[in-house]
Amino acid sequence: MKDLKEKLFYDHTNVYQAIDEGELESINEYAKGYMSFMTKAKTEREATAEGVAMAQKEGFVPYTMGMPLEVGGKYYYNNRGKALYLFIIGSENIENGIRISAAHVDSPRLDLKQVPLYEESEMGFFKTHYYGGIKKYQWTTIPLALHGVIYKKDGERVDVTIGEDDEDPVFYINDLLPHLGKDQMKKPLAEAFTGEDLNILIGSEPVKGETKDSVKLHVMMLLNEKYGITEADFLSAELTAVPAFKPRYVGFDRSLIAAYGHDDKVCAYPALTALFENKSPKKTLMTILADKEEIGSEGNTGMKCQVFTDIMEEIAKALGGNYHVVKENSKCLSADVNAAFDPNFAEVYERKNSSYINHGIVMTKFTGARGKSGSSDASAEYVSFVRRIFDEHGVIWQTGELGKVDQGGGGTVAAYIAQKNIDTVDLGVAVISMHAPIEVISKADLYMAHKAFSAFNK
Repeated sequence: MKDLKEKLFYDHTNVYQAIDEGELESINEYAKGYMSFMTKAKTEREATAEGVAMAQKEGFVPYTMGMPLEVGGKYYYNNRGKALYLFIIGSENIENGIRISAAHVDSPRLDLKQVPLYEESEMGFFKTHYYGGIKKYQWTTIPLALHGVIYKKDGERVDVTIGEDDEDPVFYINDLLPHLGKDQMKKPLAEAFTGEDLNILIGSEPVKGETKDSVKLHVMMLLNEKYGITEADFLSAELTAVPAFKPRYVGFDRSLIAAYGHDDKVCAYPALTALFENKSPKKTLMTILADKEEIGSEGNTGMKCQVFTDIMEEIAKALGGNYHVVKENSKCLSADVNAAFDPNFAEVYERKNSSYINHGIVMTKFTGARGKSGSSDASAEYVSFVRRIFDEHGVIWQTGELGKVDQGGGGTVAAYIAQKNIDTVDLGVAVISMHAPIEVISKADLYMAHKAFSAFNK
């Protein structure tokens, strides 16, 4: 009966129970590279720049629309410094399709408003507009760093990173002390803080002899001295407040990693490393690092942008293939995370269909909310195809949903790729405390993500 159950029943596999010492060593080494990447790539601009640097080391060259392509050629298309398309031309006929891995590199954060700087009660502040789905209270009373770019009126670019080095100052959002918080603590969590309450404390020292806006003046004097900017230059800036934390191991066993932005760089990095690993592929391979997923994949750097299909069409044309046939035969892994089952909040999960920490990469057949709204819902045929690849290559994987049916839900880029007549399913790492300033993932699951994308490419 035991043998029969093992044959007929489905159950999850804990990675640590299934691997040998050699693979355990690979997991630990791979985590080091990922943590180094995460230290450098907190924003989509930084992740794109780091992806380009990694690609160039692997022999990739810049691609421009219409340029000739050759078998074995490695190319990258940098879309406005905020999204990246990398591809390797395989030896097979292009009409056999392209293998696509599509992740996103933007994460929830606090963006500065266009007119952010003000002074109130002799304290200087920046006004913010939050980006993506956040719990606002989580962003108060933690050290924040400022990342981004400022473009001056004359077009000169100024790069800004403040708060990451040990000698840098950090920034901060005030909260009310518990001694005076009686009324605040009666409010629901969603109402205790509004978007307009998320104002970043940036200074308090006035200019001597000035009485009005003297702190604001001092801040602008410092910024002008360091960056040569005026207040009007904020109008053409993209500045973002992110947690001033470096990735750290979690637990006595160091089996987990805490960092800002696991969603979705924990999928982007394995998609990159799996692409670089395949030196002479049969299939043409493409890895996408997209922007704007957290706000609906909009804009000319999001996954809805026509540039994705433009590049596919140009590849087909350059290699003498029919673009529509190429799309029809292409296959995609929408590389995005799922919510790990958390026993501290078990009431919002459905245990049998949740993903679990250390149980491998998560295949999510459908996303969406409640009645699968907004989901592409991958076909049974395609799930079977991907499942067979993983089993043949020793990838430990599981399935998952984003909580109970009526509890909530979420979306990925899968729907926008599937709309192009491309078979697509979501595949990613299970995350604890998703969208919090600091999220947690498993080293073992991270490594299985790399194995999964690598197997898919082969």
